[in-house]
Amino acid sequence: MATDEPTIKIIGDQFCVSYTLHLNVKRKVESFSHAHYDMFDSNGDVLLQIDGGAGVWNSAKKIVIKDHAGSPVITLRNQQTSSWKKKWQIYEGESVEQNHCVCSVQQSDALQIKNDLDVYLASNYKEDGPDFHVTASITSLSFKVWKGNLIIDEVKHNYTWGSCQGKESFKVKVYPEVDYAFILALVVIMHETENV
Repeated sequence: MATDEPTIKIIGDQFCVSYTLHLNVKRKVESFSHAHYDMFDSNGDVLLQIDGGAGVWNSAKKIVIKDHAGSPVITLRNQQTSSWKKKWQIYEGESVEQNHCVCSVQQSDALQIKNDLDVYLASNYKEDGPDFHVTASITSLSFKVWKGNLIIDEVKHNYTWGSCQGKESFKVKVYPEVDYAFILALVVIMHETENV
């Protein structure tokens, strides 16, 4: 991403930096109905965390992403719709009030081989098409996030023996001035949607 591109702030300025970030996201299934996520920087420090993603047999309806101190940053809510497309909404803090909705994320097509997602900012919902598009790999949980023709993030799933034991690991490359809290939300939604 070119440095003259505008900041892509979805959640907050504090989650945007002027350089490319190389982050790690780890997911650990702690029980059949519960999972835990952590996002680490290159020094191994926890930036964001989630305690409450779906485990093996259930689908999480509400997931709260917290900062390293445990304060709520955003809430992801799985919306039940009458269409076949799975849909999530992202809210500020722990709210699920519509006036605190930041964006909506839904599957691009109801019947699809790979899990592509469309992201609509709350201010532009479906007026001009999606604001961001997530393209998934057919063979893994890896994906890229696009803003128009520009890649703003790349996520690579590290398949290891631990993956069979409920431990997932992702390498995340967040381009300069892109909101990494928003990217973590997409990692979680992609994984949760894939496993439902």
